[in-house]
Amino acid sequence: MLTFICYPKCTTCQKARAWLDENNIQYVFRDIKLDNPTLSELKDWHQKSGLELSRFFNTSGLLYKSMELKLKLPAMTDEQKLELLASDGMLCKRPLLVGEDFVLVGFKQPQWEEKLR
Repeated sequence: MLTFICYPKCTTCQKARAWLDENNIQYVFRDIKLDNPTLSELKDWHQKSGLELSRFFNTSGLLYKSMELKLKLPAMTDEQKLELLASDGMLCKRPLLVGEDFVLVGFKQPQWEEKLR
């Protein structure tokens, strides 16, 4: 079963959820603000995604900007970045779609279609 992790007020997350529903794709819904990803989950998702860890950060978010992470992240280790992401779900790029052997970060419809059809 897929896990769809999002912030319900996010318009991109709303579009992704609508797309999943329109395509009759079953998933478990998880609100990232109420159920923050754990360090262990983030490590697993990072590995499954094949992406640079920086792609997991919500660079347009208010928290990211207020913490001046654009300046701080380059000097941080991957472990420090993962711990930071695990500290507050609002730092994570969303939505996240977690499957058994893959993780999609952000909603890019062509990418989702390729993976899920």
